[in-house]
Amino acid sequence: MSDISQPARSGRPSLGQVAGSGQIVLGAILLALCVAISLAAPQFYSEANVIAILRQCALVLIVASGMTMLVITAEVDLSVGASVAFVGCIAMAVLNATSSLTLGILVALAFAGGVGLVNGLVVTRLRVNSLIGTIGMMMMLQGGVYLFTREAVQNHHQLPSFTALGAGYVGPFPIPVIFAAAIFAVAYVTLRFTTLGRYLYAVGANEKAVRLSGIRSERLKLFGFVVTGLCVGVAGLILASLMNAGQPTAGRGFELTVIAAVILGGTSLTGGRGSLFGTLLGVLVLKVIDNGIIILGWNQDLQMVVPGIVIVLATYLDLVRSKHNDR
Repeated sequence: MSDISQPARSGRPSLGQVAGSGQIVLGAILLALCVAISLAAPQFYSEANVIAILRQCALVLIVASGMTMLVITAEVDLSVGASVAFVGCIAMAVLNATSSLTLGILVALAFAGGVGLVNGLVVTRLRVNSLIGTIGMMMMLQGGVYLFTREAVQNHHQLPSFTALGAGYVGPFPIPVIFAAAIFAVAYVTLRFTTLGRYLYAVGANEKAVRLSGIRSERLKLFGFVVTGLCVGVAGLILASLMNAGQPTAGRGFELTVIAAVILGGTSLTGGRGSLFGTLLGVLVLKVIDNGIIILGWNQDLQMVVPGIVIVLATYLDLVRSKHNDR
């Protein structure tokens, strides 16, 4: 029976219907946050503050773009925070040893992509749950970066071209924002308009059916892990450039923010459903909240509390949304 022949439902919308229109709700929340914070602190709309928000959003969005593709396949990577820190330290070490920006970027990206590849092989070949496997990788990276740096911050002798990665501009646009926009656009087109994108959604929705149709689901998941790793490499380079140092603790809690943004944006942890535009809204909401906490003078430890609350709430809404869609 078609939907047209069904009687219209009256009354207030259910929680499932509200959860199903998550992007509209997120947009309304973002607008309300911007208005409320600007009324309490007019400097919220200052040029310097807006640029600071955009830079922070860029770092998260770069990794969240890859993570969205991965979570759509019903996998997750919790090692991205530790990997971001390690990438920055490696980049600084290579720059200090060679004074070559190109070599520093290539080595850092190769390391980050390699971490993603190992994560993918552990999940697809060893059949280790991605949550457990990437927690193990996170612990190895957290310990390994201290062994690599000998617990010292990797400072860099001034190299203008490297500093420009994080602090530079192309016209009025910060370079990190340009990188984020380019990566987001490529990921969006891939998911929305290509056969590869449809396969990624199919793997998350019904991996068994994908295998029966002759498609190698393991390769698609491996692709998601490697892409996420490469995105981490770009973010790690930008973060090291912004700090002009490689710090072993630089990515602490970063993975929580990324995953919170992805889930808040409507991507289901069970796979098969997600939207990069929703992820973008999730990133903006989280970073506007972070910025509001700072300019309102609240305790900055709340910046770690908020992603935890968001993950719990967004996961609950995802369950409600799934039940509503199954009806």
